[in-house]
Order: sequence, then structure tokens, then C-alpha cells
Amino acid sequence: MSQRQIGVTEVALRDAHQSLMATRMATEDMVAACADIDAAGYWSVECWGGATFDSAIRFLNEDPWQRLRTFRELMPNSRLQMLLRGQNLLGYRHYEDMVVDKFVEKSAENGMDVFRVFDALNDPRNLEHAMNAVTKTGKHAQGTICYTVSPLHDTEGYVKLAGRLIDMGAQSLALKDMAALLKPQAAYDVVSAIKAAYPDVQINVHCHATTGVTLVSLMKAIEAGADVVDTAISSMSLGPGHNPTEALVEMLEGTEYTTGLDKDRLGKIRDHFATVRPKYKEFESATLVDTRIFDSQIPGGMLSNMESQLRNQGAADRMQDVMEEVPRVRKDAGYPPLVTPSSQIVGTQAVFNVLMGRYKVMTGEFADLMLGFYGECPGERDPEVIEIAKAQAKKEPISVRPADLLEPEWDKLHEDAAKLEGFDGSDEDVLTNAMFPGVAPGFLASRHEGPKNVGKTDAQLKADAEAAKGNAQAVRGPISYDITLGGRTHHVKVEPA
Repeated sequence: MSQRQIGVTEVALRDAHQSLMATRMATEDMVAACADIDAAGYWSVECWGGATFDSAIRFLNEDPWQRLRTFRELMPNSRLQMLLRGQNLLGYRHYEDMVVDKFVEKSAENGMDVFRVFDALNDPRNLEHAMNAVTKTGKHAQGTICYTVSPLHDTEGYVKLAGRLIDMGAQSLALKDMAALLKPQAAYDVVSAIKAAYPDVQINVHCHATTGVTLVSLMKAIEAGADVVDTAISSMSLGPGHNPTEALVEMLEGTEYTTGLDKDRLGKIRDHFATVRPKYKEFESATLVDTRIFDSQIPGGMLSNMESQLRNQGAADRMQDVMEEVPRVRKDAGYPPLVTPSSQIVGTQAVFNVLMGRYKVMTGEFADLMLGFYGECPGERDPEVIEIAKAQAKKEPISVRPADLLEPEWDKLHEDAAKLEGFDGSDEDVLTNAMFPGVAPGFLASRHEGPKNVGKTDAQLKADAEAAKGNAQAVRGPISYDITLGGRTHHVKVEPA
């Protein structure tokens, strides 16, 4: 039987730990798996972008550019892939076009091959410049459709957006299901419709596992013509993360499809991360399977953030209230897809609404979302909430591409970075500070101290195991905390008496 080759993108080095353990995994816990990942036969290895850049400098004292160079060195035979937030790059605001050009250029120089470019609102105006920048470097520009469900989203609309992305020069398309909302029949319908309209375009499908249905969705997408699917090695899968790589391999056995992945290599990758994952248990989300997400539409990486926000306010018991508030806030904003940064913006506003009353306190980011400063949402925004946003932000709504309002800023960004302790004169340092000006100064000043691993040490893991055998309540080893003061994060370790 002739089998159609299905490519696989392994996400263990990026989205898996972002979704499962708040993006805390240190590079030192990844490097030992790289040789096997490089030889396993993946279509690509997603290893950078998303929230990893922010977490590297905020929590790990790691230079994310060095992480990329390390991966490039250790996986010379792999397509390295990143997630790029269009005009937002990896930050949380829009950047002027020259900054976008510089970031893409430097990412390519440091080893990136595939740029999965998305916009949280699916606004093509926020994607076009970044897509063109990738094309100019000669790298692979993957245009992304953020999948969501609302009264305004349908298969016809997704096909139309696919056409816009192809017109922009997309070499492949990604159907990105960040909240595990893509049900099997919808996966078949959307993929087959895009393939019918554009039969020669490569389609990648990205699903989270949170709702428990999406391994079936991957199968239906493959039957509809999908060319590549995203999975995570089993020891870094499920929960708010992704479907297991090995489960996909086994599911396709005996069918007309094959991944061609090396099972022996997969076993070694699995065993490595099975050893690593317990080190980060304190950062793990409590969510395993939650079909309520079909109503709340909260993506995997957002769940742990909201849980953390509520715990910090002593209101962990209000999580259900927040999950019910999220869709109401989303409707008020015109049904944006929920993915970084829109997910954080809508989620944080929902937390504020539950704790303080609806729109009694409005974040600056949510005001900007309501006023068009992140781009155009699919639907109409609530006029009353727009008025609150106007009063909060003291500005009027806009209808143009947000980046069109930005003045050239590269020279100023370079001047700002040059004043910082630890600045090495590189464009990479300028970009780091541009994206995270509240965190980068502290990181650049302390970078010489080297990376820190916030996961538990072998001694701590051993102490935990001993404690589990005896008094489970006893504190047997040191406990570590990260405390942020004045924009700098301090690592505090408390030893038992």
C-alpha cells in the first residue's frame, strides 16, 4: 500500500513547556535531547518565539538569542521553527516596520528557518509586513489562521483568509488551534475547503489537547489533506499542551498515511523529558481535560496565567467565575480569537471584572483593544465599553493599520539600549530591550552571571521522593521563589530549619 507522508512538527522545545509549565524550562534541560530530535525525521522543530523569549530574560537569566544559536548548532539537519506575532514580534505592542525587518533579519542570521507568522485578531494588515520581511531573507514564511468559534467565524471566512495569506507570499499555511476548539468535523471541513480552493498549498495543523478531542481532529485534518501536524513527545504532552507524537505515529499505523519518524529516537526523546519534567512540577497547570473550554475558549497557555493571577489575589476559588466572564468580555470586544496577546488582554480584563466589578477597572491594553490599536476585530465592539475605553485611554478609536501611526524608532531604540549596563552593542540586544523594556535592563546587567535553572535540583527531587515515602507534609529541602521588585526578578531560596 502506497502511503502519503505526513510531516510532523515537534513542539517540545517551545509550546509544550510554555503550555504545561509556564515556559520555565531552561536550555540546559533541552540540549541532551537535541541530537535525537535532529535525527528523528521531523518536518520541523518548533523551538523559539512565543513566550520563550520573555521567560528566558525574565526568569532564567538566559539570552534567548544564544538559545537559538545553540539549537542551530545542535540540530544542523532540522528546520528550526518559531512563532512570530506579526507586527507585535515577540512583545505586546506594535513595532514600526523597520524594527520588524531587523528582528526577522537577525532571527534568520542566528539560525531560524520557518517563521509561523500570526496575528491575534487575524487582521491581515498586521501580518503582511512581517511575511514580506521573512520572504526577503529567503526563509520560509508560514501564514497563520488563528482558529476560533463565534457567530462570525465560518469555513468560508477561513478560506478567504487563506487566500489573503497566499497572496502575501505564504509558502505554507498553518491552522492554529490554540484553545483546543477544533472539533473533528470542523477540522475536516476547513482543511478540505482550503485544499479545494488552493490544492498546491501546504497546510500545517496545530492543536492543543485541552478539550480531549483533538487527536481525532488531527486524523480528520490528515484525511482532508493536511500535510503537516504539530505534536509533543508524550512525556511533554496532554493537559493544556498537545497531543503525543508517539500516539500520532501509532494512530496512523495500518492506514494510508505515515510519519516516517524513527521510533527508537522518539523513545530516547520521551525518556529524556520524562526525567526533566518533574523538576518543573511547581509551575504545572492543574488542568488535564476541560470541555468547558468550548464555551470559555481559553487557550492552554492562558489557563495557567489566570490561575496564577487569581492565586496571587487570594481568589483561586473564583476561576469558574472568570471562565464564565471571558466569553462575555470577548463578545464586548468583537469576538477576537484568543491567542497571545489578545488572550492575556481579554483574560486579565475578565479577572478584573470578576474581582472588582465589570469594567470598574479597565487595563490600558484592553482599552487599546477596544479602540482599534491592536487591529480590527471580526465583529462590532460594544459602544458602551468603547466609551469607557475612550475615557480611560483619553484617545479616540482608529481604523487604520496600527503600525501606520508609528514614527521610525530604530535609532531611538538603539540609543536607549546603548545607555544600559551590560549592553554589548549588538542589534540583538537592541531588539531584546525594544520588546521588553521593563525586564531587559535587569537581564543585560546580570547576564554575565550566567543562566539559572528554576526547576528543582536532583537533590530536591530526591528529597521530595523521600518525603513522599514518609511525612508528606514535612519540608525536606529548600524551596525557591521568584520575587519581582522594580522590574527585576530576584531568586530567593528558603532552607528548612
